[in-house]
Amino acid sequence: MRYAITLAYNGTNFFGSQIQKETNNTVFGTIEHILKQLGIDEKVVVSGRTDRGVHATAQVCHVDLPPFWDDIAKFKKVLEKMVPASLQIKKIQKVNDTFHARYSAKKRVYRYIIKEAKSNPFEESFVTFLEDVNFEQIEKNIKLFLGEHDFKYFMKTGSDSKSTTRIIYRAFAYKHKGFFILNFEANGFLRSQIRLMVGALLKLTATQIQEQIEGNKIHKIKPACSNGLYLARIKY
Repeated sequence: MRYAITLAYNGTNFFGSQIQKETNNTVFGTIEHILKQLGIDEKVVVSGRTDRGVHATAQVCHVDLPPFWDDIAKFKKVLEKMVPASLQIKKIQKVNDTFHARYSAKKRVYRYIIKEAKSNPFEESFVTFLEDVNFEQIEKNIKLFLGEHDFKYFMKTGSDSKSTTRIIYRAFAYKHKGFFILNFEANGFLRSQIRLMVGALLKLTATQIQEQIEGNKIHKIKPACSNGLYLARIKY
């Protein structure tokens, strides 16, 4: 039986979400290790990777459970006791055997959180602190990313994507309780694409961003810090 697991995590101390040969200290390396202790050897399939330090409020994976784990309520309770405090099992639900956490996904939603202030030790891992933010410019320029574009100049090297074209359905910024929230919704994102888009919004003019999107002129962009980025939702 195939099940979809929705989870949240604090990515601060993980080396990203993807399973790696070099370390088990990744989100799904940890999950897979726990599942093996429960007699589950099936591969964990994830909706998409997040980099080191990036958080998630609703990441999704799927796994095929053996018949002896037919009590899903019990399985969830056992899993909740075994995962570290930085991980939360939000939901486990039965899905069709054709469901694929990555390829069945229609849209992905990310949020980037900025606070215009000096950093403090209590929020440092979860917010990007900046002392001078032109919010009005960000609010205006973020709309430049809307639509279908080739984002090859908003991607870190090392991506295994066959195509660099993505469709961004929603891109907007708003203020909430002293925070600046940047929201992006697309059919998919390239490696570090959002961090590079946020970096562009923080440093480049509207003309420069447009030039980079169209590939007419390339401007050097530093990716925004990973700690302000959250995978917020996967839409199927």
